[in-house]
Amino acid sequence: MRSPLTSRPGPASRPGPTSCRSDGTAAVIGSGPNGLAAAVVLARAGLQVTVYEAAGEFGGGLRTVPLFEPDTVHDICSAGHPMAAASPFFHTFDLPAHGVRLLTPELSYAHPLAGGRAALAWRDLAATATGLGVDGPAWTRLMTPLMEHSRELVGLMLSDLRRPPADLALALLLAPRMLRHGTPLARLQFRGEQAGALLSGVAAHAFGRLPSLTGGAIALLLGHLAHTSGWPVPEGGSAAIARALADDLTTHGGKIHTGVRIDDLREVRPARIVLADLGPREFLRVAGPDLPPRYAAALSAFRYGPAAAKTDFLLSERVPWTHPDLARAGTVHIGGTRAEVFAQETRNARGLASERPFVLVMDPVAADPGRGRPGRYPLWAYAHVPHGSPADASAEIIAGIERHAPGFRDTITAQRSLSAPQLEAYNANYTGGDIGAGAVTMRQSLMRPVPRWDPYRTPLPGVYLCSASTPPGPGVHGMSGYLAARSALRRELGIRIPRLPAPSSV
Repeated sequence: MRSPLTSRPGPASRPGPTSCRSDGTAAVIGSGPNGLAAAVVLARAGLQVTVYEAAGEFGGGLRTVPLFEPDTVHDICSAGHPMAAASPFFHTFDLPAHGVRLLTPELSYAHPLAGGRAALAWRDLAATATGLGVDGPAWTRLMTPLMEHSRELVGLMLSDLRRPPADLALALLLAPRMLRHGTPLARLQFRGEQAGALLSGVAAHAFGRLPSLTGGAIALLLGHLAHTSGWPVPEGGSAAIARALADDLTTHGGKIHTGVRIDDLREVRPARIVLADLGPREFLRVAGPDLPPRYAAALSAFRYGPAAAKTDFLLSERVPWTHPDLARAGTVHIGGTRAEVFAQETRNARGLASERPFVLVMDPVAADPGRGRPGRYPLWAYAHVPHGSPADASAEIIAGIERHAPGFRDTITAQRSLSAPQLEAYNANYTGGDIGAGAVTMRQSLMRPVPRWDPYRTPLPGVYLCSASTPPGPGVHGMSGYLAARSALRRELGIRIPRLPAPSSV
């Protein structure tokens, strides 16, 4: 049986634009996970694919490098990958068959609280509920139906978001939960502090005002994945995923050119199909003069969200958490109670800085012990800061960790900080430090990046967008690239490839 990623003949395609010189060539601008996913789909369809990457190495948010010394590597951007584990694209691509091991900690994520307490999201739902005490039954009632319909939920939320749920039962269980946990009703759902803090920390991945419907949706998606496919890290670092995609691309005849910055879309227009792993602002930079004014104006109106400010650490020992189980979590959210997380995220969305920002800590050694060695342990953390903030947030990050791990600062042997503008300099798609490539509001989730039935297709013949600024949005899932390539193959060459089902294992 052919892989669903492999194209199959469809009806004859309409004639291509007269400016194109070849029916079998494609260019991809940008080599993040979506750009590489798109390139793989096009190459497997038999096209001659060339990827152009402005940086010196491919991967975008999937880069892993030795920052401080040769034997200890750090993930430069993404590190934890619940979306990769659940992604229909990566499931069909088969990461393990391409040498990528996703290592899943038994404790998916954690949320420390004052007094040495912590809320813990174990892979085991029963263990999680037991730890939440009085709110354990409510957590079980929230998560169990989502887990039972996980395949349908993942299929919906990692789609082009242009169609209602095919499963009526999913709609009936999802809608009321989004209303309860994405509106002010969220404050009434749990009696104790732990469960509310645990869910609000996941909602904060929306990088915006809380509570919100999008924050509630993200909390439901990532929250239930903690108890199904988990929140894994790739063995050896996130670059393993990028290498697997690049190797598959070159195996199918594709090429990757690094250190090549495309400044004008016409530089790659000899290709029949062009897919741009670019955000709206970057796409306007390379294609603006050729775009119809109305479409260009719609792209210009695209909103970017709050930012991240990141600090990488090299530690002499593991983080000395007051609550010992925190050392078993790959991801730790530091933000206090639900009320504190909601208040801080809302202030941040309004552009107001805080001395106690929400902080996400990634400890890859919790799942991948080989990433550390005696006296040398990698760790990174980012703080949520206002859009475009030039501030170095390392002091706030260290203070936040220190509140729950006294003595942490004494373990730091080296550190490197990146402000929001420096993150944008690293990756131009992170406008103003927005690592989500666009504000994750309800409107921009459904009409991302502009109100069009096919959000990937641009008015320029043969040119498509495939970045995280298109549905289904941010995350290392490759689905934006897959869906854009699928649209391009059908519209430009009449080649149809089937929709990918969500993995049965989620």
